[in-house]
Amino acid sequence: MFTLKLVLLFVFSGVAFGEVHSLTFRQALEIASQQNPDAMLARLDEQRAIEGVRVAQDPFRPKVYGGSGLAYTYGYPNTIEGNAPSLFQARTDMALYNRPKSYQIAEAEELARGSRYGAQAKAAEAVYEAADLFLTATQVERQMQTFTNQIPDLQKVVDVNNASLEAGSILPIEVKRAEVNLAVAQQKLESARLDADYDEMTLAVVLGYPATDRVKPTNLELRGIEAPASEQEAADAALRNNRELRQMQSNVLSKQLDLRSYKASRLPQVDLVAQYALFARYNYEYYFPSSKFQRNNFQLGAAVTIPLLLGPASKGLAAQAVTDMEKIRIQMDQVRNRVLADTRRSYEQWKKAESMRDLTRMQLDLAREQVNVLLAQNTEGRIPLSQVEQARVDEGDRWMALYDAEAQVTRAKLAILRQMGTLLAEIRSAPEPAPR
Repeated sequence: MFTLKLVLLFVFSGVAFGEVHSLTFRQALEIASQQNPDAMLARLDEQRAIEGVRVAQDPFRPKVYGGSGLAYTYGYPNTIEGNAPSLFQARTDMALYNRPKSYQIAEAEELARGSRYGAQAKAAEAVYEAADLFLTATQVERQMQTFTNQIPDLQKVVDVNNASLEAGSILPIEVKRAEVNLAVAQQKLESARLDADYDEMTLAVVLGYPATDRVKPTNLELRGIEAPASEQEAADAALRNNRELRQMQSNVLSKQLDLRSYKASRLPQVDLVAQYALFARYNYEYYFPSSKFQRNNFQLGAAVTIPLLLGPASKGLAAQAVTDMEKIRIQMDQVRNRVLADTRRSYEQWKKAESMRDLTRMQLDLAREQVNVLLAQNTEGRIPLSQVEQARVDEGDRWMALYDAEAQVTRAKLAILRQMGTLLAEIRSAPEPAPR
């Protein structure tokens, strides 16, 4: 039990010392595109693919090796590791003409381009996740404000009903109903506070902050951001800008280059060959005339390799490349269908959310008019004050429903922009709202 208390104390103390970041919607999305862990990992994969191009270029870059072939010689100066005994020797080699290696360089460059699309896709997903969490956190904050405003009105209803009960003008069940309504509002407020803390923590993690930090959302207004005029326009933009499709297209091209590399394995290969050696006189003076001895020796030329008989590996690898290309093409068709279906669904959800928002506004207007009517009747002494306060609570519920409806409209609009691949660009181009 004592250990559990220590653990809880450590956890809550860690949360207490966390930093609170108050961010606007645009700031949160910019940070997500840069600091999100998944986006950072994808950029590291991109960097690794870029370095892979340098690795593929290595055969066409000259390399120089130096050393000594000096050795004790007894008898005829035989070669050591293919080289005559020498005081110092240097050699260099590089590929001059090697089609398989050239295709491998092009393949590495295409893979690097595909990795860039993959990194962009991860960043876009991080931006959308941050936008959705920002919207959720803002929605919960508005709920908290609504419940906070409702509780005094509900408490007033309880007090008025208690006074009416003492006067004998209402039944005890009316007092009980008012107390239950107050308890429900208090419970919802506490639940919203817990949800707000969790949402702010999750948003902080998505933005790359530690779990002990919190992100407070400010200024969610999305002024100047509009969804496309038609579903077809949204679908065309989604197919045109989808990074996953672009990465798959890049993978197909890399497999095509891979296939050409295997087919080119039958072509001749030409390598540069150069070597220098400094011989020691004592290794040769007893076997060769001194007039013929040359201490400095240099060779420069080209080594030509002509494949005469190749094994079955190249054909098998080529067949595997063809199979991989067919597989990627099928996956591309699946992605296209999914993108079109998701875009259509998001567009329909946006239209439905706008219709629901308009209906909710009508209900709110009705609730506000109802409050005005009841206030006038209460002033005339025709209805009790508790009925007016209850109408105000109903008006608060209608405000909350409007906030939820507006959030659904915003969420659907963000989903469309996500499918189109223009979410962050639209946020950047929109005017920044003034701080509250």
